[in-house]
Amino acid sequence: EDAGDYADVPGFCKAAKIDDIRKHGHVLTPGRYVGAEAAEDDGEPFEEKMKRLAATLREQQKEAVKLDAAIAANLKELGYAG
Repeated sequence: EDAGDYADVPGFCKAAKIDDIRKHGHVLTPGRYVGAEAAEDDGEPFEEKMKRLAATLREQQKEAVKLDAAIAANLKELGYAG
């Protein structure tokens, strides 16, 4: 089956040239070559986005505490209390 034509994808893959690899001292860390994908502007102002994301994180952290307690209780019930 034909896999199609290869294309570099920023943030994912790149066919590095040997000269580029030499310039980096033969270090093959992908980030040196792959780069980052282009960021898209979603139109949401930064301050609003950070407030929203911070609130979401706080809620997720509260839920994580509840889930951790439930897991610990289940393990204790099964005889694996630590």
